[in-house]
Amino acid sequence: MTTAALEPRAGRRCHNALNTLHATHYFSPDLGRELGAVGITDPRAVNFAARAAALGPVGAGAVTAAFYNYKHELVARHVPAVWRSAAPEQVLAARLRAADATLRRLLGEETVASPEMAEAAQLALRAAEGCARPARPLYSAHADLPVPDEPHLALWHAATLLREHRGDGHLAALTAAQLDGLEALVTHTATGKGMTPKWVFSTRGWTREEWDAAVARLRERGLLDGAGELTERGVALREEIERETDRLDAAPYARLGAEGVARLTELAGGFARTAAYAGAFPADLLGKG
Repeated sequence: MTTAALEPRAGRRCHNALNTLHATHYFSPDLGRELGAVGITDPRAVNFAARAAALGPVGAGAVTAAFYNYKHELVARHVPAVWRSAAPEQVLAARLRAADATLRRLLGEETVASPEMAEAAQLALRAAEGCARPARPLYSAHADLPVPDEPHLALWHAATLLREHRGDGHLAALTAAQLDGLEALVTHTATGKGMTPKWVFSTRGWTREEWDAAVARLRERGLLDGAGELTERGVALREEIERETDRLDAAPYARLGAEGVARLTELAGGFARTAAYAGAFPADLLGKG
């Protein structure tokens, strides 16, 4: 099956559904509880440890580079100190326990044990076989981890692989567009699909003053107008970034094929909606704020 058989945004839609499932654990009390049990209690340290643990006991520089849109000083406040509280192997085990508890709570035991869950896991794992390691550090690190036996965790693992594969490629597109981490956040928020400034400040470490300075730089480039909205040029740049991200992320969905992608999108989308309706995410997470 070739990429030409897929609708232009089919892979993106599939990724969005899978990414929603993956992201549930970041906002789950289960993650804080499980990592707290191994000695990591600061919410920001929990976030850095959970996502970076697959890389091993790395320093702040590696995490800042791989995560892209976090302020380095915030990262350095917690990394590598977090590995003195718990080794990456302990964090990974705690993270998987948290994902298990979160999905069971949000989706229900019947859905977790359903044939549809097993089918989705098989499809997502097949798509992940099309991912590539070069220049994709977060994907490649997670690809070294074993696939869990239980279907709902296998689906979550595959969703993680596909999310990080697309994410690594997305960073290449942002770099090519000459958007630094904060500018990427500002322009994404301006689309109405990114995090509100409140969440950017509380999770990424940036200040209002730094946000305003990024807005000024983007205005100078003609990407934002005086009201902080995207100009035609800004809209075009964001669309080009997403098209380039799609291009760099085409292989997994080409491997699965059009019918497989459509079915996985249907299944994962249903699970994602159930999770969202069950309160998986804060009501004020997304939007222009």
